[in-house]
Amino acid sequence: MPETAAEVRAGFRSGVSGPTSGLAPGFRQANLLVVPADWAYDVLLFTHRNPDPCPVLDVTDTGSRHTPLAHDADLRTDLPLYRVWRDGRLVDEPTDITDVWREDSVTFLTGCSFTFDSALTSAGLPWRYPGRNVAMYVTNRECRPAGRFHGPLVVSMRPVPSALIGTAFRITTLMPTSHGAPIHLGDPGELGIRDLSKPDFGDAADIQPGDLPMFWACGVTLQAAVVASRPPFAITHAPGHMFITDVREPQVAV
Repeated sequence: MPETAAEVRAGFRSGVSGPTSGLAPGFRQANLLVVPADWAYDVLLFTHRNPDPCPVLDVTDTGSRHTPLAHDADLRTDLPLYRVWRDGRLVDEPTDITDVWREDSVTFLTGCSFTFDSALTSAGLPWRYPGRNVAMYVTNRECRPAGRFHGPLVVSMRPVPSALIGTAFRITTLMPTSHGAPIHLGDPGELGIRDLSKPDFGDAADIQPGDLPMFWACGVTLQAAVVASRPPFAITHAPGHMFITDVREPQVAV
């Protein structure tokens, strides 16, 4: 099984697909959003105003398909699954976006909570999902808008045994570029979530007695903003199918 980020990316480049949670443990994972250059300032301002769901790791030059976060990577081929959007509507989910890439594209890479999952597991937190993809929910909280770009906050949820709540807070607080500390603990109704068994994205969790639902801001917020803002063209990763960088986890914590 591939263990390094480069090995995992090579697999994606050859056509392998699937959620990235648990892959290349110790390497930082990232959300991806590609927009036309004339939308880039609005998106950049949105990420600045909403740093919890959108901690920026890199913004490419216009037309660039590369990032210093992974020098040998091609952002058009090295994710397991992409989403292509037109006017806020999902039109395709390819494993390669070379054919739809535009030379006026600007790519945003933002931090992902998958980065701290290995640290949580090492600290004894159980994995409560039948697959590798966490549950993600659109909330009733609106992000601070920026120009044309706006939308609701999306969160990821992990069930945490009550005795390990403090551990989860401590570990994730030290990783602000991967969303940092949870934003909510307990009653999902306070976030407008009616049924934890029906996530908007990802897999429903197997919540055990004594577990409390813990919620982190999620990078899929940018996809919800694409739907709400309706740029003429955008590309994102499919939820849970992240870009794996060469930055090791110890470089993330502060």
